Amino acid sequence: MNNTHRLTMSDFKVPALLLALSVIPTLGGAVRLMSVARDTVVTHDNARFLQAPAPVVIHAISATLYCLLGAFQFERGFRLRWPGWHRRVGRLLALAGLMTGFTGLWMTAAYRIPPSLQGPILYWVRLAVGFAMVASILIGWSSILRRQVARHEAFMIRAYALGQGAATQALVLSPWMLSTGESGGPTRDLLMTLAWAINVVVAESIIRRRSKRPHTSAPELSPWTSRV
Repeated sequence: MNNTHRLTMSDFKVPALLLALSVIPTLGGAVRLMSVARDTVVTHDNARFLQAPAPVVIHAISATLYCLLGAFQFERGFRLRWPGWHRRVGRLLALAGLMTGFTGLWMTAAYRIPPSLQGPILYWVRLAVGFAMVASILIGWSSILRRQVARHEAFMIRAYALGQGAATQALVLSPWMLSTGESGGPTRDLLMTLAWAINVVVAESIIRRRSKRPHTSAPELSPWTSRV
């Protein structure tokens, strides 16, 4: 374990980018929480949240933790400098990610979402993404218990990419909404799906690139094996 590793500017590039992306879902979650807390008039847009606030509140909080803290988990320099942090936060992030995935599935299945905001395509895509995120975290968890570091890293990258879907969706949807004035319908569903697809492609390219470099089962990469 090497906790004397000195961080360089390059060690901050990935966390800074991920934190910038995390601003979007973080603000969105904060707005949703304030809406649930303050809205007293039930409308077509907020009825599902006011009638059953539990899943959206849990989702907003867990997704915020997952996106913000997760930004520091994938840069090797931080793992070398603070291996204990990586382990402790890794446990918290796994739980936050599972809660994010499960509440996403809960909302998709239980909420009566207006057709303009979720058609059949987006419904099934959301279910697939939720199951894939949960499965990726569980596989990543079990992999590190077996000290399969490369497999652990790959599946945690996949889970985080899916969890950052809201950020990419905002970037993809904004130009379309601004140029057309539309905010719902089949095109929205397709663009939402495209955003997740972009994240998956980026994640797989990162995993493929990392697989070409030597891996080690060094303890600083393991959030669940305690060696302090």
